[in-house]
Amino acid sequence: MTWTRQKERGSLAALRLMAWIVTRLGYRIGYALLYPIATYFFLSSPLQRQAVRRFQRRALGREPTRREVFRSFFVFSATLLDRLFLVDGKRHGYELRVVGLDLLNERIARGQGCILLGAHLGSFEAMRAVADTGCPVEVVALMHQENAANVASFFAEWGPRQAAAVIPLGRPDAMLRAKECLERNGLVGILADRTPGTGKVTRVPFLGTDAAFPLGPHILAGVLDAPVMIAFGVWTGPRSYEVHFQPFADRITIDRRDRQAALDVIVRDYASRFEDIARKFPYNWFNFYDFWEEFGTG
Repeated sequence: MTWTRQKERGSLAALRLMAWIVTRLGYRIGYALLYPIATYFFLSSPLQRQAVRRFQRRALGREPTRREVFRSFFVFSATLLDRLFLVDGKRHGYELRVVGLDLLNERIARGQGCILLGAHLGSFEAMRAVADTGCPVEVVALMHQENAANVASFFAEWGPRQAAAVIPLGRPDAMLRAKECLERNGLVGILADRTPGTGKVTRVPFLGTDAAFPLGPHILAGVLDAPVMIAFGVWTGPRSYEVHFQPFADRITIDRRDRQAALDVIVRDYASRFEDIARKFPYNWFNFYDFWEEFGTG
């Protein structure tokens, strides 16, 4: 089953209940409640457990323990809790360690818009929180939202300003809005690890086995014609994140004479960078689906 066909877990009511609890009782109570919440989803999600186990087996180089698999569910829950605070602008008490911010600031200082290639690893909200602490330009994110409609709907209500900074992929004006942001020297985030239900993909090595990666984000980056950086915001503990920025390309240029070969090289480079971060922060992996398309093969 692909991620686009996987049923969304949770409900608007559950998210609103968590928001009500943390609003009235605070972060510590909310954090304590993550243990029973994560345990429920861990026990009731056999396919997601299998997906995490297969990833961790590759990332750790050994068979993961049951506790390690559970930890991925817990970290995912923790990032959702933090999102309630970060979307609402409540960053007091949060520690954001940034690696490579000087490289991003150089591009901003030169008046260049920049594309940030990320993945479903860690928290995009942590990267946006870094921007909110003093970034002089706007930050938007191009995202698929169809299979997480409940979460998207809730956070649109909870943080309308942040919701306005999300450009849903598939809309007719998505490319135009992203281009306009770059022309204003802004930052455009694109998650480039999940293959869509439709669209071209290529298979490249990832954690020892070929995996399918979408071509669309890299083609889009080429069309937008702006500098590209890799960006990840990983959870390292309660209210603690490590945000990484690293150069990827001055521009993504695709040779039309051998378009597929050029794209394969670009995607292979992205997958290699993604792999390095995934190995370093294996409990921040949030692709809870059959990433290698191997379920049912033993």
